[in-house]
Amino acid sequence: MRNIILIGPMGAGKSAIGRELARRLDLAFFDADEVLQEKTGVDIALIFELEGEAGFRRREEMTLAELCKLNGAVIATGGGAVLSALNRERLRTGGTVVFLETSVEWQVARTRPGRQRPLLDTPDPRAKLAALYEIREPLYRECAHLVVSTDARHVNTVAGEIIERLRELDAPCTNSS
Repeated sequence: MRNIILIGPMGAGKSAIGRELARRLDLAFFDADEVLQEKTGVDIALIFELEGEAGFRRREEMTLAELCKLNGAVIATGGGAVLSALNRERLRTGGTVVFLETSVEWQVARTRPGRQRPLLDTPDPRAKLAALYEIREPLYRECAHLVVSTDARHVNTVAGEIIERLRELDAPCTNSS
């Protein structure tokens, strides 16, 4: 069974939707950021503080390399995972990639600056989210096998749509409940 890999910006719902997909399909769920934190023993904010974004991205590449070797898992990536060409290739070959598309307005509503979102530790988080989305949106589309909107939608509804769309792609997801 192929992996189901969720990509998209902060606040798109990758972790919540990923957990629901894994539950419905009886698959293991991995949040790449959580796996990275478990491996390092520190939170992402501290990695950013000590190693900068470049250091975090190197660690993220290694984590995704391991996760993409799995079979039959649901994997939620960090919003910036697509910045690396190597990651984009790994994601596309590592499973069925679903871009969870959301507007900047919904991102602002769903995210709050703080220790878990170091890129939003800025006086204008909305402007930062808009700038990130402008850079990353074409990269999300480049990787995606499917694009699913999450704006104003419940986790269960989005998970159900993904399962249906995977079936249409003839992806091996037949054990949903």
